[in-house]
Amino acid sequence: MCRAFTPDCQGSQRQTWCATMLDRMNASRIRELLTPFSVGVELTDLHVAQLSTYLELLLKWNSRINLTSVREPEQIVSRHFGESLFAASLVASGCALAKSLVDVGSGAGFPGIPIKIVMPHLQSTLIEAQQKKATFLREVVRALNLGEAQVANTRANQFGLAADVVTLRAVESFEQILPVAERLVAPQGAMLLLIGAAQAEKAKSLLPGFQWKAAHAVPMSERRVVLSGCRN
Repeated sequence: MCRAFTPDCQGSQRQTWCATMLDRMNASRIRELLTPFSVGVELTDLHVAQLSTYLELLLKWNSRINLTSVREPEQIVSRHFGESLFAASLVASGCALAKSLVDVGSGAGFPGIPIKIVMPHLQSTLIEAQQKKATFLREVVRALNLGEAQVANTRANQFGLAADVVTLRAVESFEQILPVAERLVAPQGAMLLLIGAAQAEKAKSLLPGFQWKAAHAVPMSERRVVLSGCRN
């Protein structure tokens, strides 16, 4: 088990640690870790290379702006990348042909960026109110050459465009943000929630205007689910 990445690991020491961890996280290992989550999603060599670059950027930035409390690279791949790719398989089998996606409260880019990587045709917008996190997201979009992906440095209630798919994961004020996210779902569009299993029934009650499918348990997790629903 590799040690945790700590914010006080500065300069050349930090860079050496990052390089060591990333050497261990070669393409085959990333693909192996993501196998349980990517059923129904074709994970190409290009996708894996983009995810590797994403991981490198996340490790470098995380010590400065606390993008995620998960510090070990393999856990980041499994817990963050994996859950996002699992959600991508549900986007592909959603209510209708999805051409656009809005990721509300994107934070470090989950699930929006991994979904965009494996579904490059989506016109994706990452909504993130915090300036530093939005700057990180723009750097990832640039480094990964994600094309039409946009970063909206604003609050979701100030964003005026609707999308075919709206995603939401691990945001604060769950009960307050759901009605805001609902307004961003286009007619015949879908809501995709990456939440705890205990939150699923509450989400359904807060959003009665959707036809909800059975929650899908996230692989390798006891309490995480992806809940998807189509606007009535």
